[in-house]
Amino acid sequence: MTHDKENAAHILAQTSLAEGMDKEEIAELLASSDVALRIYPKGAIVFHDGEMPHSLYILLEGEVHILKDTYSGRQIFISEIDRPGDMFGEVYEVLKRPYDMYVRAVTKVKLLEVSSHLFTLDLGETPRRSALIVQRNLMKIFAGKAYGMHTKLKILASGMLREKIVRYLFPHIDDHGNITLTVSREFMASYLAVSRPSLSRELSAMQREGIIEAAGRTIHILDMEQFESYL
Repeated sequence: MTHDKENAAHILAQTSLAEGMDKEEIAELLASSDVALRIYPKGAIVFHDGEMPHSLYILLEGEVHILKDTYSGRQIFISEIDRPGDMFGEVYEVLKRPYDMYVRAVTKVKLLEVSSHLFTLDLGETPRRSALIVQRNLMKIFAGKAYGMHTKLKILASGMLREKIVRYLFPHIDDHGNITLTVSREFMASYLAVSRPSLSRELSAMQREGIIEAAGRTIHILDMEQFESYL
């Protein structure tokens, strides 16, 4: 197994898609003709808006952005994928619906491209155990994404921007009142459906009022009672 395959196996083993697989089954999955290692240079488009899907993708290395262009030509940032093991494109692939956004490589990226044939077998085919595990795990992944969407709708239904911010941050507070964001401010603003300047202004206002202390991706809750009053 090459170094790239070994690295892919290590990353894949930590993903939800490979949950319940042993080393041999992961190796079998990577050796399948339905799985390919792809390298995209910085600036390359992984797939285009309107294109029909043929695979789901797992990030091994680098960063990609999920984007959408408006009719007037404005580019809308939807999400960033920058953690090895993160998966994208799977919903479109399973539903066989064209993409309504596109993905661009922000850096040089390495991706695992998993063909739909792995989990939509032809009639009469005997599925490998690894394929059955992938099918089962995809069900769990979709359930998790549905729950995540339900949570997002509750946050977006909040009235003021401050309420949205507090409800977004609240589940991530540790025992010491600290929050370490795993996403950028740009992603957070997109999630909350506000502009980044608006988000930054509100966080700054909360800091001036002594509710929080923010430094980079770390936020410390200074006044928990006041913070929770916006829930």
